[in-house]
Amino acid sequence: MKMTGGEETPLPVSSDLDIMKARQKGRDLAAWADFARVDQTLIATAISEIARNIVTYARRGSIVLKIEEESDRLGLVVIASDQGPGIPDVAQALRDHYSTSHGLGMGLPGARRAMDDFAIESTPGDGTKITMKKWRTKPSVPQS
Repeated sequence: MKMTGGEETPLPVSSDLDIMKARQKGRDLAAWADFARVDQTLIATAISEIARNIVTYARRGSIVLKIEEESDRLGLVVIASDQGPGIPDVAQALRDHYSTSHGLGMGLPGARRAMDDFAIESTPGDGTKITMKKWRTKPSVPQS
C-alpha cells in the first residue's frame, strides 16, 4: 500500500544538479514521513551515492521515490534505474573499496549499509535497477 507523499514521477538523473535534486527530494520525503533526522541523512546519502553511479557509468537514468506502508512499519523506497553498461560482477561491485572509476569505492557498499533492504538487478549491456528501502516502526495506537 502506498501513502500520499510518494513521488511517482521518475526523477531524471544525468547531472550533478539532478543528483542534488534527487537527494533533497529523498530527504524531504523522509522528513514528511517522520523519519528520524539520522535516517533522513542516511537516505539522502544513499540516494546521492546511487545517483552518482548513474551519472558516472550510465550517463543518465531515473530515480523513483515512494512510501510503502505495512501493518507495523513505514518504508521509504528508492528505485534507481538506467540503461547503462550494467554491472558485470555485482558481488565484486558490492565489496568495500572496489572501484572501476578510481574513486573510493564506497558507492554501492555505502548505500547498502545505509539502507535496510537493498537489491540489484543488472545485466551487462542492458542496464541496472537498484531498489533500496529504509524502514521505521509505526507508533503504537493505544487500544481502547
